[in-house]
Amino acid sequence: MINKIDTAKAPAAIGPYSQAIKVGNTLYLSGQLPIDPATGEFPSEDIKEQTARSLENIKAILAEAGTDLTKVVKTTVLLKNISDFAAMNEVYGEYFNGTCPARAAYQVAALPKDALVEIEAIAMID
Repeated sequence: MINKIDTAKAPAAIGPYSQAIKVGNTLYLSGQLPIDPATGEFPSEDIKEQTARSLENIKAILAEAGTDLTKVVKTTVLLKNISDFAAMNEVYGEYFNGTCPARAAYQVAALPKDALVEIEAIAMID
């Protein structure tokens, strides 16, 4: 059975996709831009602040699904500029520690709304 997960505590989808889909005990989260759901805007043009906002959006979706960051098994980080990797990684490490999820990180030509970062995740639900 496929279940759609939505929360107002993360930005609404800006296209024909869901914030997350639950299949069995696995949750697939769409890429999260650093959009503040209260304002519809980025927090700033700073990679650290944008990374934190993307991860806060992920936390909100995970909470709606009944899980949390400790259950994330895989992430993909898309960066507008790979030179932001170290700064992104510093913030990322504040959210994930101990047994961290598997991860891939890529520089991409462009992201929606000209974001500096987008992060997607796969998590388990107990």
